Amino acid sequence: MDFDYMYFYFYSFAFVVVFFLFIHFFPIGLWVTARFSGVEVGLFELVSMRIRKVPPRIIVEGLIIATKAGLRLTTTEIETHYLAGGHVPSVIKALISADKANISLSFKEATAIDLAGRDVFEAVQISVNPKVIDTPSVAAVAMDGIELIAKARVTVRANIHKLVGGAGEETILARVGEGIVTSIGSAASHKEVLANPDSISNLVVERGLDEGTAFQILSIDIADIDVGENIGAKLQIDQANADLRVAEAKAEERRAMAVALEQEMKAQSEQARAKVTLAEAEVPKALAAALRNGNLGIMDYYRMQNIKADTHMRTAVATDKPLPTE
Repeated sequence: MDFDYMYFYFYSFAFVVVFFLFIHFFPIGLWVTARFSGVEVGLFELVSMRIRKVPPRIIVEGLIIATKAGLRLTTTEIETHYLAGGHVPSVIKALISADKANISLSFKEATAIDLAGRDVFEAVQISVNPKVIDTPSVAAVAMDGIELIAKARVTVRANIHKLVGGAGEETILARVGEGIVTSIGSAASHKEVLANPDSISNLVVERGLDEGTAFQILSIDIADIDVGENIGAKLQIDQANADLRVAEAKAEERRAMAVALEQEMKAQSEQARAKVTLAEAEVPKALAAALRNGNLGIMDYYRMQNIKADTHMRTAVATDKPLPTE
């Protein structure tokens, strides 16, 4: 009797395990839903998806939505896109939105856009409803030296066929900023720009800034423009200060050269004075030699001393210096 209960529990447990395995690998409910929705999906095809680790519900639900919207897709296409790392629901919604808006978008293009890392559904929405992008503040200087700070609002529409390989919003903002700087910089006066800010928009639009991007620029509107600093006057002041520093440096250079020349002349004067002193030192020797040789008499020597003393006296009287003592 105990063995009968044991077999009963064993078979019951085995039945439950087999049932849940069957339900897991054979999604009967999903298959029935697909059949009643008009989608031709085989039961074993769903089982093969389980084996390939592909969620059958995502594939079948995407196929049901596409079929109800009148799109002709196959499970193989959707499964391939999922295995490639794509977002199936986003692609299906994008295809339906594009179809309702009469936008030409194939499944291949949609999957390429999705795999490129862009939100294909958002791109379709932007293509239907243009998007407004606010640029950061752009500072530029007019020819009269006055700085202007402008902000623009760029209305763009997504270009579906250039989303793969086309530049994004950052490029649009950079090009618009460059156009604003060029437009303000070419104005003769900042008053002209303030009086007619549309001139900036017209010039920027004419430059074809959306070339090579994933967007089409519909309009560029100047949202705000403010007057900044007087850059021209500031540059002139800076230039004047720089010129002053250069002049001061040159004056200091000339002063240093003059001081060096003065020191050189003093050195030459001292050198000449030393030579005179050496020459004067030879005079007594020459006088002594002349006296010994009889070339100079004693009276001649005294007259020379008197002349020398008279010269010292005259010099002292003229310069108010004391007389030298022998």
